[in-house]
Amino acid sequence: MSLIRHKVAVMSGKGGVGKSAIAVNLAAILASQGYRVGVLDADINGPTIAKMLGVRTQPLPAGKSGVSPASGPLNIKVMSMDLLLPEDRTPVVWEATSQQDSFVWRGTMEAGALREFLADTAWGELDFLIVDLPPGPYAFPALAQLIPELKSIVVTIPSEVSHLVVKKFIALAQELNTPLVGLLENMASYVCLHCGKPGDLFYAVGNGDKMAAELGLPYLGGIPFDPRLSVSTDWGVPFVLEYADSPAGKALAHVAVRVKEFLGEEEG
Repeated sequence: MSLIRHKVAVMSGKGGVGKSAIAVNLAAILASQGYRVGVLDADINGPTIAKMLGVRTQPLPAGKSGVSPASGPLNIKVMSMDLLLPEDRTPVVWEATSQQDSFVWRGTMEAGALREFLADTAWGELDFLIVDLPPGPYAFPALAQLIPELKSIVVTIPSEVSHLVVKKFIALAQELNTPLVGLLENMASYVCLHCGKPGDLFYAVGNGDKMAAELGLPYLGGIPFDPRLSVSTDWGVPFVLEYADSPAGKALAHVAVRVKEFLGEEEG
C-alpha cells in the first residue's frame, strides 16, 4: 500500500444511491487524465465493479508480489470478489459454527477478505486507489483501520430517508477521524435526453448543499440522472468515456476536480 499515493473510499451507508457508479466513473476520469488508478470492490457480498468495468472474465494470475488485479478500460486495475467466484449464480457464503455466531463470523471473514485484497494484490504504483464500500456501517471501520490515511467521499440522493442514514455514517467517519473529501448528491435532477430540459427526479430537491453546510462538509455538487449510465454499466464501459459532454458527465468531471483539489493535486 506504500506505493499508492491516494486512497479514497466512496461511501454512503445507504444502498441504492449509486456509489459504485460514482466510483467507476471517478476512476475513469482520473485514468483519462493520465493518473494510474485502481478500484477495490469492498462490497464482498454484492460485488459489481468487475461487471461495470468489463473485466469479469479476466484471470487473476499470481506472482511473487501477489495476485495481479484485472485490467479494465484505460488500464484501471480492478480487484473484486466477483473475479474469484466460479459462476454468475455463485453466492458468497460464510460458514459459521452456529446460527448464533453467523453474524460475528461474517463480519470477521469480510474484514479478513478486505485485508487480503489490500495486502495480497499486486497493485504496483498507483496515484489513486478508489474503494467502493458496501451499504451499512460494518466494512468502513475495518477499512479505516487497515488504511489509516484513507479519505472518503460521501454519496447521498435527494431523499430525507437517505439523508437520515448518511448523517449517521458521516458521524461514524468523524468518530474514526477519517477525513471527508465532501458530500455528493447523486440523481440530483433529471435532464431530458431529447430536449435538454432539466427537471426534478425526486420530490425533495436542492437539499444536498444544505445538508453539507449543516454538517460542515464541502459540497462536491449534484449529479443529474442519466438513463444511459445504467446501459454503460451493463456494457462494462464507464459512462464518462462515452458521454463526457453530457450534463452528468460534466458534473462528474467537476467532482474529480474537487477531489484532486482536496488531495493537493495540481491541475494540468
